Amino acid sequence: MNSTNAFRHTMVTGIIWTFFEQIFRIGIQTITTLILAWFLLPEDFGLIAMLTVFFALANSLMDSGFSQALIRKKEVSKTDYSTAFYTNLTLGFLIYILLFSSAHFISIFYNEPRLVMLVRVMGLIVIINSFQLVQVADLTRKLNFKVQFRVILPSAIFSSIVAVSMAAMGFGIWSLVFQMLIFSFVSTTLYWTVNKWRPSKEFSLESLNEMFGFGSKLLASGLLETIFQNIYVITIGKLFSATLVGYYFFAQRIQQLVVDQLSGVVQKVTYPALSSIQDDNPALKSFYRKIIQVVTYVVFPCMIALVVLAKPIFSLMLKEDWLPAVPYLQLLCIAGLLYPLHVINLNILKVKGRSDLFLHLEIVKKIMMVIILLVSSKFGIFGILIGEVISSFLAYIPNSYFSVKLINYSIPEQLRDFIPTSLLAFTMGVIMYTVGLFLPLSEFTFILVIGLVGATFYILANYLLKMPAQLLILQILKEKYLKGGQSHG
Repeated sequence: MNSTNAFRHTMVTGIIWTFFEQIFRIGIQTITTLILAWFLLPEDFGLIAMLTVFFALANSLMDSGFSQALIRKKEVSKTDYSTAFYTNLTLGFLIYILLFSSAHFISIFYNEPRLVMLVRVMGLIVIINSFQLVQVADLTRKLNFKVQFRVILPSAIFSSIVAVSMAAMGFGIWSLVFQMLIFSFVSTTLYWTVNKWRPSKEFSLESLNEMFGFGSKLLASGLLETIFQNIYVITIGKLFSATLVGYYFFAQRIQQLVVDQLSGVVQKVTYPALSSIQDDNPALKSFYRKIIQVVTYVVFPCMIALVVLAKPIFSLMLKEDWLPAVPYLQLLCIAGLLYPLHVINLNILKVKGRSDLFLHLEIVKKIMMVIILLVSSKFGIFGILIGEVISSFLAYIPNSYFSVKLINYSIPEQLRDFIPTSLLAFTMGVIMYTVGLFLPLSEFTFILVIGLVGATFYILANYLLKMPAQLLILQILKEKYLKGGQSHG
């Protein structure tokens, strides 16, 4: 097998295992969330969502970009690993102390006294996670996503069983808290069990400075990204109520089933894999074009289908209390259409080691987002959601700018790679909606029939038009199965 085929095989294998990990984990968590929604109130989910930004910031600070630095570095020593580990551990404990002390002020900000104890208990997750960051970075660097799958799956199953049991016994919001705590504890324990890396007694300030030099810029942009990923929850929580935050949070969870998880697969696998060819611009461009084609081929129809099927899905699976969240989900699906493209374009900056440009770009986008949010918040909750859609589409322009500069992947080329797919997906949505108007079916039958109509049209249209993304996926699957058949034979 030549180096190009070996590289593609490694990356495809990584994508497959990471895809399975993400699908199983988010699938289990989503099923659990749907079950918990029968026992809990939208307000309970809203209270947890209000704290999401603080714990996301805490985890980013605790990592400080060291994971990305370890993955990207061509030669990593035992000293580098140990230095990163002890730094993460120290930061984890310091950040927990900060969270514990700040709990009262967080509750004052939202005018929610119940948040004090929640912050202090959930803060333990930060300490637990500090023990696993280097283990995960080591496995990711080795592209060993199979082992990560074997860690994530049992952790998700066990934590979900505990959460549902607690909710059924009347523990309320604490079932959500302990789901997260137990997931972190079990996954950390398993990472230390299955991975053989252990810290040595070495610590190097030189190594620390080198990794932090790269990681600090990613940290700064990561903190910005975390704040602004949660800025809608913060704004809704501050201006409205925990119940409306719960609607938004729940709708966002459903949307993230496709958008964030697929983007996470792309980010997790392509970053370490493509870092190895970071100096070969034609190869980078070729791989990124294929990635954009494949990702949009999957994301666009899923998002459009969710817009059409949102109401029957909620009516079938949830209590009536949750029906007001339907328009939230529909608007979030539209906003999420371009999110994987944002991730792919920003990945180019990281692969090229241009974390300085990454930070500058984030600042520009966030200023734009704040302006839109300030205006849209004057028009109530749905004004905020429409503003989120506008922000997502406008962000594509600066995100794609450096792809032109760094690997000569122009915006017209990018548009040619995903516009045909998007047109087919929108046509599919129109057909699904129109057919649905003339079929008075029960929710379950409606979802099956209309979903099948949409999928049939989309796959058949891609086949007849010989769309490159579908041909590429079929080629990869064919190679995979043929190879598997030959190895068994």
